[in-house]
Amino acid sequence: MRHCSVQVRGLLTRDELDRYNALMEVGSFLESQNRYDLAYTVQKEVDLLIMPAIERLKDKGRDRDRATQEYLEAKRLGQLAEDDEDNE
Repeated sequence: MRHCSVQVRGLLTRDELDRYNALMEVGSFLESQNRYDLAYTVQKEVDLLIMPAIERLKDKGRDRDRATQEYLEAKRLGQLAEDDEDNE
């Protein structure tokens, strides 16, 4: 069974995390019994379960990128204002 990243796990709700842990336990048991055909199905369920957390992670990244862009733009405008004051 493939685990999701720590960042994604950190964004799972309590219910999602409980379900994730249960599915991973079932999948690991199936793999130990060499039932890879059934473990594959469980892995697909895990993949579907973590999709909302992946979207939340992407949203956090977009928000961070937007804040960085706003900061750089404000810094650039501040630098232009300082240059205009120096030229006078």
